[in-house]
Amino acid sequence: MPINQKEIEAYSNLEIIAKQVVEGFITGLHKSPFHGFSVEFAEHRIYNSGESTRYIDWKLYGRTDKLYVKRFEEETNLRCQILMDNSSSMYFPEGTNNKMKFSVYAAAALVHLLKKQRDAFGLTVFNSEVHFNMDAKSSVVQQKLLWQQLDKLLIKPKESKTTKVAAALHQIAESIHKRSMVVIFSDMMNSMDDDENIFNALQHLKYNKHEVMLFHVVDKGKEIDFDFESRPYEFIDLETGQQVKVHSNAVKDSYKKAVMDYTAALINKCAQYKIDFIEADISRGFSQVLTPYLVKRERMIK
Repeated sequence: MPINQKEIEAYSNLEIIAKQVVEGFITGLHKSPFHGFSVEFAEHRIYNSGESTRYIDWKLYGRTDKLYVKRFEEETNLRCQILMDNSSSMYFPEGTNNKMKFSVYAAAALVHLLKKQRDAFGLTVFNSEVHFNMDAKSSVVQQKLLWQQLDKLLIKPKESKTTKVAAALHQIAESIHKRSMVVIFSDMMNSMDDDENIFNALQHLKYNKHEVMLFHVVDKGKEIDFDFESRPYEFIDLETGQQVKVHSNAVKDSYKKAVMDYTAALINKCAQYKIDFIEADISRGFSQVLTPYLVKRERMIK
């Protein structure tokens, strides 16, 4: 059953939303070609020959004829640092759904899935610089604190915040000392004249052997396809406040070419640095985030 994004968003509590998203996602997996993938059982792992038998669950052995070891809070398979861009452009479009809201819900669901798999998770919030950082851990307290921080991002700040992706990513790359999966939620709305610095910053993230996933969060209809009526508009830059009055058809072709060229360059550089680039359209469901994550994790733990 596909995830009904609007139905999920009717819930007000981020924890409930995350659980609903993950449960719907897992149900969908069981009915899809990804049936072979599984979310690891939260309380047990398979016993490895030579380990102490102290924590073997003998009751479960009696039912399944297989040896499982009880898992504990501090045990983790993977470390994941989630990077959230909270620049003003992430609050586009105005209304019930925007890029930030989509990113927060997707990240909350990802955290729920990570916790379910006994993985460690942390959160970094950035725009022109890093404003909040929580190192990766795996605990209920960590999960609650992280969701609280995500919840705060749903409220658009009154003050405009610009994006300096390159500077922030360099700062983050220096702060993550242990090999991790780094998951970025950003529209990458940096100055297109600053391409090379962004590419260098992405390369820096790979320097310490981190596995990087970039979710390029967009409103595809408006920001990529430029789907506006043929009439005059006043466009406002959410980060600088700059305004321009134009007829949509007069700039459509040149706008689309500039965006396509920039995106193509970003995709090519990500491929060169072995960074997973995933376009995340806010008009679609959360499986476009959770499925690539699950595929990536499956590869990393083998």
